[in-house]
Amino acid sequence: MASATATTTKGGAGRGALNSALFYVFLVLFVLVSLFPLLWVFRMSIVTKSNLLTSPAVTLTAPPVATSYGTVFGNPDFIQALQNSVIVAGVTTVICLFFGSICAYAIARLRFRFKGSIMTIILAISFFPAVAIIAPLFIQFSAVGIINTYWAMIIPDVVFALPLTIWILVAFFRELPRDLEEAAKVDGATTIQAFRKVIVPLAAPGVFTTAILTFIHAWNEFLFANTFIFDAAHYPVTVVIPNFATTYTTDYGAQAAGAVIVTVPLIILVLIFQRRIVSGLTAGAVKG
Repeated sequence: MASATATTTKGGAGRGALNSALFYVFLVLFVLVSLFPLLWVFRMSIVTKSNLLTSPAVTLTAPPVATSYGTVFGNPDFIQALQNSVIVAGVTTVICLFFGSICAYAIARLRFRFKGSIMTIILAISFFPAVAIIAPLFIQFSAVGIINTYWAMIIPDVVFALPLTIWILVAFFRELPRDLEEAAKVDGATTIQAFRKVIVPLAAPGVFTTAILTFIHAWNEFLFANTFIFDAAHYPVTVVIPNFATTYTTDYGAQAAGAVIVTVPLIILVLIFQRRIVSGLTAGAVKG
């Protein structure tokens, strides 16, 4: 009997070790597959144009050079595009946080009919195909005179980023006890003051998560910017990067360098606030 138990224990331990090994193998493969495109683009950015245009392209054995980065940083349109992207993404983030937090707080705290239906409609907006509204938006924006301005990019970005803002913040506001607001009101605070001075600071992880995800969404947006903007002075960086090309050739190294430059800040941002992002995305998953 003892021998059978020992055999079973060893068998279970062996299966556990095998499962653990398979998990780590899968994890390593997943990381390699995820990072390979980024590493390949980075490698493309530090080789010469001649190495990239040879057939087959010589990238792994070519010595690293910074020529492509010099081309990118020496292009005034790219520097202006970086500023434009910061403006568009920053304004979009601020607007989404302001209106999204108010809407999310109302949904989380107030009791009214069709709350579930409203949340479903809000979520459905984020899945609506943006290309389907390009033509109507172009006509409307032309009528009000905002074509070829920052607002032609900011308004659509807000429309599609706001649902995500609301959903994340609703989950956070629901987790906060109502007693905190009641205590603030007893001390003489109004509902707005309790929301601004008590609830929002306590929901900081959700606010950080929403801000970062909204900023990334607006930073990476291409469709609306490429459709509504005709002046190079207003181009965001996503539109300028493909323009490192002529009628007869494409500077793949400069495009890769531009992609690295606009991606690195986002990676750093995510690494700095990764704990807040994880806590924000998992809010409401477990009820205490």
